[in-house]
Amino acid sequence: MLIRFDTLMAWCRMKFKSKKSRSLSIKKGEIEETVAFTVADQQIPTINQEPVKSLGRCYDSSMKDIRRGVETVLFASEGLLAINKCGLQGEFKVWCLQFMLIPKLL
Repeated sequence: MLIRFDTLMAWCRMKFKSKKSRSLSIKKGEIEETVAFTVADQQIPTINQEPVKSLGRCYDSSMKDIRRGVETVLFASEGLLAINKCGLQGEFKVWCLQFMLIPKLL
């Protein structure tokens, strides 16, 4: 399929950038690290080699969200401390919370 994709891209006079892609091979529920995919004579890096960050979320080979929950709690507590330490009055602190911190957490 990758060879067909490569020929189609060549026909369209476009180039595939393997640096901007990641590969993940799962066999029987386990991540297989020995499989290497290549396009245009360039190897596509695996998620183990280079994790992906997309839409503020980091994807790595563990495929678990446990670390993401801890990161969110840490980010929220740091944000609340920063808002509390600033010299603004109460209503402005609420504005910072409502329009700055909460959208970043979402």
